Amino acid sequence: MRVDSEWVQVALLTFDLIGTFVFALSGGVLAVRKQLDLFGVLVLACAAAVSGGIVRDVLIGAHPPASLADWRYLVVAMAAGLVTFRWHGVIERLRNPVQLFDAAGLALFAVLGTGKALAFGLSPFAAMLLGIITGIGGGIARDLLVVRTPVVLQQTELYAMAALVGSGIVALAAAFHLPQHPAMVLGALACFGLRFMSIRRGWKLPVAGPRE
Repeated sequence: MRVDSEWVQVALLTFDLIGTFVFALSGGVLAVRKQLDLFGVLVLACAAAVSGGIVRDVLIGAHPPASLADWRYLVVAMAAGLVTFRWHGVIERLRNPVQLFDAAGLALFAVLGTGKALAFGLSPFAAMLLGIITGIGGGIARDLLVVRTPVVLQQTELYAMAALVGSGIVALAAAFHLPQHPAMVLGALACFGLRFMSIRRGWKLPVAGPRE
């Protein structure tokens, strides 16, 4: 049982670092598009990668935040920034790379944030909210640093709703005492799929406005 537990912890850390890397890529690509220098690319990559997790950890009382206590998070984020700075032409050949990497990071962070909040004893509903914050926090910080309206507030494709679906699946599994790790996989796939399809198909929430 101990070996299984250690394996799970390694798997969760691995996915957390993957989420950090892909979110950092989204920040790095946006920085290159804004023609920032190397320092600006690294700052934007790190902000996109760790901001949501820092807010989550502060709110649940996990001090110091994981991304500051564990050097691997910032190193992975800066590595992604360097990769983007050096090979941004290759990354840009992907179809809409910022949104693609952002969708992957959103999915991973939403479910992992929910899982960590549950591990700290929060209720499923509170954990779901923390999962959403973990997912969207990095994107908000990234966009604000380049004076751009955060994607989550724009009248465009689904963003926070995708994080809500992903974290909600994990929270529901906890509420009904179902296995958490399959729920996290399902939640990540649902979040990424909804976000990706909203980009491709233009799905969005209705907007309030005057009736004609």
